[in-house]
Amino acid sequence: MIETDTQARAALLRAAAAALAEGGADGMVVETMADPEEAKIALRAAAVTGLPVVGCMTFDSGADKDRTMMGTNVTQAAEALAEAGADMMGANCTLNSSDTIDLTKELRAATDRPLLVQPNAGKPVSSEGITYYEQTPAEFAADAKEIHAAGADMIGGCCGTTPEFIREVKAVLSNS
Repeated sequence: MIETDTQARAALLRAAAAALAEGGADGMVVETMADPEEAKIALRAAAVTGLPVVGCMTFDSGADKDRTMMGTNVTQAAEALAEAGADMMGANCTLNSSDTIDLTKELRAATDRPLLVQPNAGKPVSSEGITYYEQTPAEFAADAKEIHAAGADMIGGCCGTTPEFIREVKAVLSNS
């Protein structure tokens, strides 16, 4: 039964990847993955297109926030993503930009593939029915410089980031 479910998910993911490729996608990004087995299914499905494939895990557990909620550490995640054929790998979501500096160092030590790091803009805060994120674009960009120095080849933003965050990152990295 489980094998049939896995095969069915893989078939659906291959169909979605094929549709994206036919629609003109330049590459595939499989992100916010917590389970390396699920990531492998998605990456292999995307790889069938022949396009470059990026695999990103989300780390939010353990004393150092360097494990997925499934308990997978950075080295295990990198090995799983490489085994599944990821051309590039990294981390996204859950952690803020300062939390991803050390995580990026661990990722860089675990792989020689290019790294994509996409932190959140801090933790979400709700006040009077409005949700916002703690970090400012300037704080995020200052950390982006350290994330780059730690080994990230590409830096983006996940939850809570806006075009202003990316403009600030570009300005900081262009001046370094």
